[in-house]
Amino acid sequence: MAGVSRRTMLLAASAAVLTGCARPPVSITRPTASPSGAIAEQLSQVMAVYAANTDKLGVYVHDLRSGRDWDAQGGYSSQSASMAKVMIAALALRRTRSDGHALEFDRMTDVSNALINSDNDSADRLWRYVGGDIADTGPENLSRAADAYQRLANELSMTETRRDTKRPDWSWTWTTPQDQVTLLDQLLGGTSALVDADRLYLLDVMRKTNPSQIWGVGTKRSEHVAVQMKNGWVQFASSDGLWAVNSMGHVSGEGRDYLAAIMCRVPTFELGKALVDAIGGDLFRVLGAGPL
Repeated sequence: MAGVSRRTMLLAASAAVLTGCARPPVSITRPTASPSGAIAEQLSQVMAVYAANTDKLGVYVHDLRSGRDWDAQGGYSSQSASMAKVMIAALALRRTRSDGHALEFDRMTDVSNALINSDNDSADRLWRYVGGDIADTGPENLSRAADAYQRLANELSMTETRRDTKRPDWSWTWTTPQDQVTLLDQLLGGTSALVDADRLYLLDVMRKTNPSQIWGVGTKRSEHVAVQMKNGWVQFASSDGLWAVNSMGHVSGEGRDYLAAIMCRVPTFELGKALVDAIGGDLFRVLGAGPL
């Protein structure tokens, strides 16, 4: 990785998030006129404007009120970054079930920290636990975890989600907005890949996201709007140098009930966050006018 470890990049990402709060607002191209027509047409009009910011952008929406889908490059593929932590937590719960005992307190704490605070150390420990041994940092253990990740993705019908063939790191797993919505749909509706108690536990933890990370799909979370979500962001300095900035979640309340995922790849975290957050806000606004 050109001398730069994944840990170094993730720490740099965290630092950028912390310092980004003090920077001036990022300027992005966004809609200035209200869209018109059917809900799907309005979403398409809005996304046509946002697409001017980058061609590396994908959005997928499933409206639970109508059962209809809408997307703008919903098959866009990029690294999962911390969105992968939902799958990692699911794998840890699944491994515990297969061992026939309850999840240990320390591992339960790791699940909470990985999903609520997007803590990388917690996710790393869970990844090693899924591979077989939390104390084993070797490549074979990490590769076993990546293989388990692939098996779960296959069982969940996430057809475009895959482990990276060259790296066994969780942040390098690949996915699409459509697959992330598929994951959410399976968590909400039930799946043979996870027992009900585990998927409901995951959804409950995903409702408690740290307020500092409520952006993107979850940007309108409030007393009256519930959001189960996970964001992800990381710079891939060893490839194109761009930031993958992603958001997925279930939004319900104030007449809305939808699943959405937004993924982009841009030069800076600040630009990605501003773009994903603006799109999340417009999804909420347009879908408030009625179902797809």
